[in-house]
Amino acid sequence: MTRKSSDGSEGRHTIRDVAARAGVSASTVSRVLGGAYPVSAATRSRVMRAVRELDYVADARAKAVAGVGTPTLAFVLDDITGPSFAHMAHGVEREASRLGHLCLVCSTDGDPEHQLDFIEMMRAQRTKAVILVGGTGDTPENRDRMARIADLLASAGSRLVLCGRPPLAPGTPVTVIEYDNEGGAHALCSHVLAQGHRRILFLGGEADNATARGRERGYRTAHQARGLEPDPALIMSGDFTRASGHRLMREALARGLEFTAVMAATDMVAAGALTALHEAGLRVPDGVSLAGYDDIPFARDLYPPLTTVHVPHEELGRLAVRTVLGRSPGDPDEHLLLGTHVVVRASVAAPRS
Repeated sequence: MTRKSSDGSEGRHTIRDVAARAGVSASTVSRVLGGAYPVSAATRSRVMRAVRELDYVADARAKAVAGVGTPTLAFVLDDITGPSFAHMAHGVEREASRLGHLCLVCSTDGDPEHQLDFIEMMRAQRTKAVILVGGTGDTPENRDRMARIADLLASAGSRLVLCGRPPLAPGTPVTVIEYDNEGGAHALCSHVLAQGHRRILFLGGEADNATARGRERGYRTAHQARGLEPDPALIMSGDFTRASGHRLMREALARGLEFTAVMAATDMVAAGALTALHEAGLRVPDGVSLAGYDDIPFARDLYPPLTTVHVPHEELGRLAVRTVLGRSPGDPDEHLLLGTHVVVRASVAAPRS
């Protein structure tokens, strides 16, 4: 709906219209809406009444230029439909809201140029922090790219937060919040080995993905701790999706690989593998034991319920927000590591003799 503003033109009401209705200056209205300066309760009440009566909506661009308004955080991930990412995003949003910040979410679909464009936009908006989530290619090129992003954000008074990603070179202006990928995988594989399994099929992720590499290292070190060396043929690479688990499991069965247990890099991969095992007439855990990683909610609802590694995804998101908002200029860089633990359910049992 259009109305005549204070200058007689047709359009939405302006901050001057609100000021005229409330009997205060436009700068006072800005102070009330921005919340950056103390204003008397009576003045705040008059301004907010005028805002409601005029149905005034502040121009976000003008507020950004003026440096007022609700402070923002940006949360960037590859795929918002991934259950673990969704829970991390929930933690970020809840904690940001609790602390009075607006959370903007960007799903890049793995497109690095889309990621850069969004980060540049957030830098221009002087967002408090940009939180990048999830495993990524752990290569020198990617580390250099992240370091440049960290420097760009720092130059604008913002902060790069790597959540569930490996740290960068010392001295880089970055906050790192991650969890013990390798330790969790080591503990899980040790549990499966303790049941008597010696041929454990590992359905992993992309070879250069930092998260996938950490989980594969845990699989290997658990074997080595028992004086064993896993058969290279039992280590297969894909990605972290259900479709990958289904495809890799069918491929392993078609190749006639001998194994008594399967360790999947994620619960989604485990779900796909479980379907392929059922399709082949193999029961879990009577015929083959199966374990996952992440402990996303539906893991307990699979049949049988899935033994997995619990990752505190929501707390990871909350901690990322609390840490970056609690920083003061000149504070040393943070690198926090959260623990993981094995959740034992019914999908792993001793191998049949």
